[in-house]
Amino acid sequence: MPFPYIHEKKIINDALRQSVSQGSGRDFISLPSGYTHYEISNKDAAEIVVLVHGFTVPMFIWEPTFRFLTEQGYRVLRYELFGRGYSDRPKAKYDLNFFTTQLCDLLDALKISEPINLFGLSMGGPITATFTARYPERIKKLALFDPAGGAEIPRSTILKLMEIPLLGELLMGLFGRKTLIKGIAADFHNEALIEHFTKLYMPQLDYKGFERAILMTIRNNALRNSLPTYRKVGETGIPTLLVWGRDDQTVPYAQSEQVVESLPGVRLHTIENSGHIPHYEDADQINPLILNFLKN
Repeated sequence: MPFPYIHEKKIINDALRQSVSQGSGRDFISLPSGYTHYEISNKDAAEIVVLVHGFTVPMFIWEPTFRFLTEQGYRVLRYELFGRGYSDRPKAKYDLNFFTTQLCDLLDALKISEPINLFGLSMGGPITATFTARYPERIKKLALFDPAGGAEIPRSTILKLMEIPLLGELLMGLFGRKTLIKGIAADFHNEALIEHFTKLYMPQLDYKGFERAILMTIRNNALRNSLPTYRKVGETGIPTLLVWGRDDQTVPYAQSEQVVESLPGVRLHTIENSGHIPHYEDADQINPLILNFLKN
């Protein structure tokens, strides 16, 4: 059903892509399902880390990790999932298979064939786990940050109602923006970071197709219970790091127990006084953990 998402007044086109890329170090690449916005550093470095973000926040959420690993000499690739940031918003089934295929297509298009260190945040957890279970030969190490999929994520009443056809479109158009911004604030333990983070988050909301993509992600269960997939990853024996903020209100810390049980040998690091994105608000504590994990 066509629905006038009243806040989405801009379109992503060639002119925008050229403007975003100019002098920024970022670029776009055409994949079978559309253009993907990405950035890669230290292109000649041997070892590569690939960063996969979560449900709605685009790749800027990896800024502290991207900058730190780049300074440490790693080749670092971050990109934006379809429907988010400046990547295209195709009319598609936004499920885990769709996002996993995007990652596979991106690596192939960039001619990255060697085993990678793959990091997933929040919804990026089940995406990277699905990729790892499907292509274990392409993974060197896996790191999960407050990953979704340990069980169903608690949803507000409005998010539940958005699953209902027609009503969901109406609610997303009227209240989606406000609901998503409120959810961003809940990700933090340190409230002083919220205002700046929200300013970085807001621009993507103006481009046509964003709210539809988020709605289709909800309806296609990309945030579903992914414990069977985590178990498959555990069976591969791939070294895995698990980082979780104790005060996570988005993917509750209690779910870490289920993920740990599914991943024999996983290294769990609990970050006290931290919320859903500890790598961002506690980078000074997390970055040494990441470096130690990659080097040992």
